[in-house]
Amino acid sequence: MSAPACPELDVPPVDAGELLPERLRRAEPARLPEVSEPEIVRHYVGISKRNFDLDSGFYPLGSCTMKHNPRLHERAAALAGHARLHPLQDPERAQGALELMFNLQQALGEISGLPHVSLQPSAGSHGELAGVLLTRAFHEQRGEHRHKVLAPDTAHGTNPATVTMAGLEVVKLATNADGGVDLEDLRAKADEDVACLMLTNPNTLGLFDPNIEQIADIVHGVGATLYYDGANLNAVMGLSRPGDMGFDIVHFNLHKSFTQPHGGGGPGAGPIAVSERVAPFLPVPVVARSDDGAFNLDFGRGHVGSKSIGRLRGFHGNYGCFVRAYAYICSLGADGLKDASEVAVLNANYLLARLRQLGVAEYLPAAYGDLCMHEFVLSGGPMKKELAIKTLDLAKRLLDFGFHPPTVYFPLLVDEALMVEPTETEPRENLDAFADAIDRILEEAESDPEIAKQAPYTTPVRRLDEVKANRQPVVRQRLGQP
Repeated sequence: MSAPACPELDVPPVDAGELLPERLRRAEPARLPEVSEPEIVRHYVGISKRNFDLDSGFYPLGSCTMKHNPRLHERAAALAGHARLHPLQDPERAQGALELMFNLQQALGEISGLPHVSLQPSAGSHGELAGVLLTRAFHEQRGEHRHKVLAPDTAHGTNPATVTMAGLEVVKLATNADGGVDLEDLRAKADEDVACLMLTNPNTLGLFDPNIEQIADIVHGVGATLYYDGANLNAVMGLSRPGDMGFDIVHFNLHKSFTQPHGGGGPGAGPIAVSERVAPFLPVPVVARSDDGAFNLDFGRGHVGSKSIGRLRGFHGNYGCFVRAYAYICSLGADGLKDASEVAVLNANYLLARLRQLGVAEYLPAAYGDLCMHEFVLSGGPMKKELAIKTLDLAKRLLDFGFHPPTVYFPLLVDEALMVEPTETEPRENLDAFADAIDRILEEAESDPEIAKQAPYTTPVRRLDEVKANRQPVVRQRLGQP
């Protein structure tokens, strides 16, 4: 049974020899498999079953907000008017798409408390780069050549990488005993060479910094900007706004807070919102509305983008991501976004309390504080010392219980760190089952730590030699090999 069933040719046939020079043509036909449709469907379904995903089970990956992606939003993005829209379409014939983008800009501006938004950045890290480049342009326009960017030692790894890519120098800030920014260290390092402070609030320890107003005053007092890493926005949507805290620039992870799926490296979207004083440097074009109600692309004719840093990518962003994010915002509304954040915080605190109730804290204590925001960090130091298993062993064993492991060994300042983010989309039963699984793994380790050390047992691939996988990666599979 032959797999291909090609439609009849509806264009004039052309000899391939007229299009390709002989040196680029195959001497022999390509060795491509000839399989039936059922076989190829089974092949890809089988591959899909080897992956762990949100449709398979609980995915508490800390600081990444692996929440449910509603199918309604997928259907909206797949509508022909969205999915088949050409990026070179004349704006007059793409009014619906431009209106959606304009409304998304307005919604993100309201959520962040900052009035001007660019949808161009293709990921959170790309949004970070945009923010640092905006900061650099802001200072250069004032005749200042500041070269330092402050970042806490709890910062996401993309923060220092972004600063380096932008040609600036990273200066690390210490964390105080409560898990927030050390104000004395900030005062000592905040000088006129500092361009910006990059901050996540709540931070990667899952804590909201109560000193945020003082932090903003110190940073603005030396003429620097305050940048908000929006990776943890899922904890505060509808509850507090970065702009009201004093931030000048915010990036959003539409794949975290607004249900655009995480997907194999892309596509993504990391829009940025900025204050009035940074608005002239925004990437152009942005979507604007004319006095007659029509939507168009503004290339910096007014205040916004008048001193633009230029484009960050071709065209205007990953449009399908915008459709999903806008559908999510419209589905929930302002009250719904607030509810989502409140339930995310409730779930995290419930899970933290449940683990304490089970006695897990003896081996996996909370790194900082008794309460958290949307995520929390446990320290596996006592577990490693008393039970002879590491955080990595616990994570691998969780796979046998049907759970994706949380983030491990981050942030770096926590010994044997385990970062857990349950999100608002998990029911109490799943949280209880996850806590029970951790408790059982620790009970196992009390009598036989080798069980966790050799895990996982039920996955298609057993534990890999991670050092060898990094040093000698096998990234190609020859035809004919299983």
